[in-house]
Amino acid sequence: MYKVVFYNRNQLYEVYARAIFQSEMYGFIEVEEFVFGERAKLVVDPSEEKLKNEFAGVKRSYIPMHNIVRIDEVEKEGPGKVVDVKGSDNVRPFPFPSPTPND
Repeated sequence: MYKVVFYNRNQLYEVYARAIFQSEMYGFIEVEEFVFGERAKLVVDPSEEKLKNEFAGVKRSYIPMHNIVRIDEVEKEGPGKVVDVKGSDNVRPFPFPSPTPND
């Protein structure tokens, strides 16, 4: 079981998945078999519900490597989260090098 934390559109996502691979597409990580909390819980977490809806029907997700904050191997899943990132517009991600074709 893996916990994957990554940025997506000024939000920080924390999701749990059973499989993670380096993609054949340059610069991407493949995340498969998303795991969400029990559906029988009485208390509903709106953040986790948002994740369930966003990833409903998704077999595999390709996440850009430079958006990933951290990947942890964990014993069991926890609640998924989506948190708004507060910050300055002056900060930009470090550019990710792209391969140049040989002429």
